[in-house]
Amino acid sequence: MQRRQFIAASLAASGAAFTREGFAQVAANRTREFYQLRRYFLQSGPQTALTERYIGEALIPALGRMRMGPVGAFQLEIGPETPTFYVLIPGASVEALAEVDLRLAEDAEFLKAADAFWNAPATAPSFLRVESSLLVAFEGWPRVTPPAASAANAKRIFQLRTYESASNKDHVLKVRMFHSGEFEIFQDAGFHPVFFGDTLIGPQMPNLTYMLSFTDMAELDAKWDIFRNHPAWKKLSNDPRFSYEAIVSKISNQILRPLAYSQI
Repeated sequence: MQRRQFIAASLAASGAAFTREGFAQVAANRTREFYQLRRYFLQSGPQTALTERYIGEALIPALGRMRMGPVGAFQLEIGPETPTFYVLIPGASVEALAEVDLRLAEDAEFLKAADAFWNAPATAPSFLRVESSLLVAFEGWPRVTPPAASAANAKRIFQLRTYESASNKDHVLKVRMFHSGEFEIFQDAGFHPVFFGDTLIGPQMPNLTYMLSFTDMAELDAKWDIFRNHPAWKKLSNDPRFSYEAIVSKISNQILRPLAYSQI
């Protein structure tokens, strides 16, 4: 399949019709973003400090010069393979995100700030590996929405959830389920969603990923209790359109803490 055909098909899958007027109006007035989600797999010790400085002092300022942002930078607190840093980069197009590293290599200010990270010797590498995924924002949640605490660099944690499906059909149904009332339940339960993304390129496809923000784990647990017991969720989760089989086959759940330079 040609690249444009693939992207068009993926966009169609994530573009399920929105049912409530308020959210439909928001979606109509805002262009959907694309996201590059990077994972830096590290070893404890010098790598973590070097990579954190690189993200905060070189990468995020350079992305700002490319007019990309707000950029999220996080450390994995609870989840597999720690230490791991996550970087969320919003972009206006697939092409813009695909060319990020090419443009960084042409930015003299970036290269100077990134020198220790980019030129680390093989005997003392900056990281173990970097894994990237390309996502497109859901039509019903088209842009990153940082919590108010981000502007003040106040206390906050983030929950990053990935839903894998056993088939493309089930994946499309789960995306449609979000657009059939699940967004509204999140908001009615007092959540602060940050982004919802449908994976176009990445591991363990088909899948979707979204992020929620909380003050602490106590708030996270309390909000999920409200969500699970919400009458609208009980009705939606028992809707025959979505409950005829398990349309989500696996859920990955990570708790992240923002790095000092994070804009989210």
